[in-house]
Amino acid sequence: MELPFGKYSTSAQRTPSIFILLILAVVVLGLIPLYHPFNWYSGGLIIRNPSEISPTYFPFEEQKIEIKEAEKCDVFSGKWIWNPDAPYYTNVTCTEIHDHQNCMKHGRPDSDYLKWRWKPNGCELPIFNPFQFLDLVRNKSVAIVGDSVGRNQMQSLICLLSRVEYPVDISDDPDQSFKKYKYTTYNFTLAIYWSPFLVSTKEVDADGPCHTGLYNLYLDEADEKWTTKIEGYDYIILNAGHWFARCSVYYVNNQRVGCRYCGLPNVTELPSTYAYQRAFKTTLKAINNLENFKGVAILRTFAPSHYEGGNWNEGGDCARTRPYGSNETALEDQSMEQYRIQVEEFEVAEKEGKMKGKRFRLMDTTRAMLLRPDGHPSKYGHWPNENVANDCVHWCLPGPIDSWSDFLFHMFKMEAIRSLEENLQ
Repeated sequence: MELPFGKYSTSAQRTPSIFILLILAVVVLGLIPLYHPFNWYSGGLIIRNPSEISPTYFPFEEQKIEIKEAEKCDVFSGKWIWNPDAPYYTNVTCTEIHDHQNCMKHGRPDSDYLKWRWKPNGCELPIFNPFQFLDLVRNKSVAIVGDSVGRNQMQSLICLLSRVEYPVDISDDPDQSFKKYKYTTYNFTLAIYWSPFLVSTKEVDADGPCHTGLYNLYLDEADEKWTTKIEGYDYIILNAGHWFARCSVYYVNNQRVGCRYCGLPNVTELPSTYAYQRAFKTTLKAINNLENFKGVAILRTFAPSHYEGGNWNEGGDCARTRPYGSNETALEDQSMEQYRIQVEEFEVAEKEGKMKGKRFRLMDTTRAMLLRPDGHPSKYGHWPNENVANDCVHWCLPGPIDSWSDFLFHMFKMEAIRSLEENLQ
């Protein structure tokens, strides 16, 4: 499967001056952070007691991707390798960690899950550098649209950036599900828009037959809570997945066409993948139809859960303490279908978008996160006396989800190169 990152040609048809400029661009992008005092926390630090003293900082020397690697390397295909220098923040140094993902606070006893980084096959993926990242997004804006795993990603990014600057909350919506932050030194805006199905939704029963709510999903109507807000953003990151397992009734053209576990008489039972495919088709089509959206739309693929021994409501857990090897597991059943649907709908939208001047990118987190059954909160997202199910959906902070910022860092570098190439043509 070829991922849509495009090619960066340096053929003989280009003039020598353009080739030199491209070389200089990548060198500059790689060297920007070297004048910054970029440091991290010692990899051995696991803080459960806020009174413990923070460790000494150490200088950082960045790894760089060469042009020849960027041309051919699929950064989403690889394996997890040991990284003794992680983590790069803790639950004390970052205040933006959601309590249910604060595994350190809730006493997770092991620490090896913190000490892995993603290594693509055939090239290096630089570890996230907050100084260079903020330089790349200076005077730009990023919106994350989707569910609580999207919020998980945003908080990971804020924690990684906290070594440089904390953002100012400039939210204009009292609903905590819609947050907007400003990094004032860099004039960088980061926002999140809550839309777990991406399409128009109405909760018709807070309990329902599944005891997690019953929802009407209007599969041919993109959710205006985000479509009316994102036209001015430079990047939007779309994600959705786990909420489609909930009991829902499906509508197309305002006509009920079926449901999932709704318990209604004379209503056709349909698999959740029916709604999933139509929701993504509608979502990506909506972006192609937004005339004033000139940014880059990034589809972040599904991150699988890792319940073993039962479902989330049947005592299932994710107690492993090490990543899988690439030959130890594979996408199956529902996860495989969701991944296939996302890639398929992405390719359709990208093809249509090229004719309209739209830019779509795929951020394939599925393959990497499939291998991280050790990275979920499990029972360490709450206190032992709380009657809460084990969480094998979200990700500990710090934890494997921090690697998503490595991917994003790389993608933004590639986007900068694309922009330079286009300007030189």
